[in-house]
Amino acid sequence: MKKILTSTVLALAPAAALAAGGEVASPSTAVFFAVTVAAAGLGLAIAAFGGALGQGNLAGRAMESIARQPEAAGRIQTAMLLGLAFVESLVIYMLLIAFILLFANPFTKLFGG
Repeated sequence: MKKILTSTVLALAPAAALAAGGEVASPSTAVFFAVTVAAAGLGLAIAAFGGALGQGNLAGRAMESIARQPEAAGRIQTAMLLGLAFVESLVIYMLLIAFILLFANPFTKLFGG
């Protein structure tokens, strides 16, 4: 438990330094940026996990379908690739949201001080 707490503090410490911008950051500003970094990281982890599950399920089902109907392999493969692109786009959207939260946070003026 102590290792987890220490690693969490060390992982979130740069957020407090970035929040300061050369000045001494107030505790609420440091907490805001630490929570922002944690939310972006957690969101990316969930999106990557869900995307990987979706892609694995989609590819597995496509292979089963091709094994049952080899004559329809071309159509199944096309539909599979289109589905994979859609699943991957959702993960990329979460990456974009994480970048916005980390580098151009629209909530800074409201909560960050």
